[in-house]
Amino acid sequence: MRQQIAIDARGEPAKSRAMATRTKTRPQNRRGEKTRAALLDAAESLFAETGFHAVTVREIARKAGADPALVTYYFGGKRELFDEVLLRRATELNAIRLKELEELEANAGPDGPTVEEIINAFTHPLLDRTANGGPGWKSYFALIGQITNTPEWGAAVMNKYFDPIVIRFLEALRPKIPDCTEEDLFWSYHFLSGVLVLTFAQTGRIDVLSKGLCKSSDIASVHERMPGFIAAGILYLQERSRAQKNGGATKA
Repeated sequence: MRQQIAIDARGEPAKSRAMATRTKTRPQNRRGEKTRAALLDAAESLFAETGFHAVTVREIARKAGADPALVTYYFGGKRELFDEVLLRRATELNAIRLKELEELEANAGPDGPTVEEIINAFTHPLLDRTANGGPGWKSYFALIGQITNTPEWGAAVMNKYFDPIVIRFLEALRPKIPDCTEEDLFWSYHFLSGVLVLTFAQTGRIDVLSKGLCKSSDIASVHERMPGFIAAGILYLQERSRAQKNGGATKA
């Protein structure tokens, strides 16, 4: 059971079950929702900046302007808060990605969508929110980039929150690349995931390497190039598979 704590000067949370049933608690409930959201925002930002282990509950509460006991009250603990941070935006993001894919499939005509269009439907919602979603989305994707590259979190967290939508997109791709092996299909997703994680990190590496010609913060340029680049790689692997089956050479 989660710890029951007394109401503070700001009116949250309720002192008792009886008090919670009164109509006068509605403003308190709204304050509670705001406090819960503030804790999620603060945790998201701090986890993205310094990682899960380096952040304390007290630091999260201080940034949110809340009592540290409220983390226990609303979430149960730091790990549960971490899970809720990931779930909050993952739920919204996956719904948007699925909607884009379904709309693409419904409007694509008798030949269906192209490989590049399917990749675009998968990546567009992420890149759009990275560029235009505000600091919360930037922190979220930075956090995703961290945990994807960390053995402690990568498989368990990504499997839990993103595997179903990834499998749905791979199923959409299969009819378009019938001669691509299952092995090549999963490696193709692995490469796509790596590109996305590096994009989210915005390390500035390409800025230095290109002497300012390219900028890691230029998400529009990433979006312009990524779907076609990944699609070409997938189609290349399919051609290689065909050539190997036929004993021929892969087209350059």
